[in-house]
Amino acid sequence: MDSTSTFPQQQQMQDHRVHDLHPTVDEHSSIVSDCESSVSGNTRQQQQQNSDSFLVRLGEGDVVHDLIKTRFLRGLGSLSNQTEILAIHRNACSDVVSQARLQSFHVYAGAVSKLRGGNSNVKYAWYGTSSENDVRDILSNGFSHVHGHSLCLSPDDSPLQSVKSCLVGRDGVRHLILCKVILGRAEIVKPDTKQCYPSCENYDSGVDSFSAPTKYMIWSSRMNTHVWPAYVISFRVSSFKEIGMSEEEHVRPTSPWMPFPNLISVLSKVLPSLDIALISKFYKAKQERKISRHELIQKVRQIAGDKLLISAINSYRAKKKPTNFLQTRSRNDN
Repeated sequence: MDSTSTFPQQQQMQDHRVHDLHPTVDEHSSIVSDCESSVSGNTRQQQQQNSDSFLVRLGEGDVVHDLIKTRFLRGLGSLSNQTEILAIHRNACSDVVSQARLQSFHVYAGAVSKLRGGNSNVKYAWYGTSSENDVRDILSNGFSHVHGHSLCLSPDDSPLQSVKSCLVGRDGVRHLILCKVILGRAEIVKPDTKQCYPSCENYDSGVDSFSAPTKYMIWSSRMNTHVWPAYVISFRVSSFKEIGMSEEEHVRPTSPWMPFPNLISVLSKVLPSLDIALISKFYKAKQERKISRHELIQKVRQIAGDKLLISAINSYRAKKKPTNFLQTRSRNDN
């Protein structure tokens, strides 16, 4: 992708009416609108012509474009003044597999609705990607191939945490995916939880707060059925480091403080074997130059969490015994 136009240039396609960005879901009737809708008025969409025809670009003046842009910037607060929107794209849903995946999403929404007294609780939520390739992988393969025990998203009116988790690409460009998410009946989960499924059959997802959630947690078994990647927003932030960052976030593990084999060895004492296997897979991909070091770090952060990584790095640098590190982990969990 070229960072100035963000995604490859695209040709025009027919206009369609747009459904409200925040539907109350009789989702079965809106499958066609999710694949084909998004524009009204005088502007037109442009569709890609290359082999990666996953996206349709929305132009300035497009109803959905302007709604997403406004809501995104409003959710950033003071950071909005430092933010430049480069492009907004819609998932083209252009192949049979994507259409089947979308239909599956609506089937599950209908099932959850029946199970939860007529309320599937479908929301829009942000996901911060690690690269342009990450966007393509998610659109073509879904989420579960790149994540561990759960998927963490930000509510559509609170994008800041997802913005912070975005890896900066060429020319400072970041990409967020705006997803439709089936929350159903949510339960409260602790920060940095390793929970990978509902605590009981009464729940479908997790949140950090009922009154003012900043995180939605979708369990690993439901990533590809309860989350639909609907839109991609590409943007730059001019002075992100100066805004809204805690002391802990300033010491995120992004520098080569600790060799990855040592890190994996320490993490293996704490994390489930599935998470360690996933981290090892990404480390091997980095060694084979299939992903960059930045992409590797981002993926490890998503799996292990910053608190655990900081503890591991500090433990390594101070040459503490493994028991001290495990005690630190225990305190973080409490």
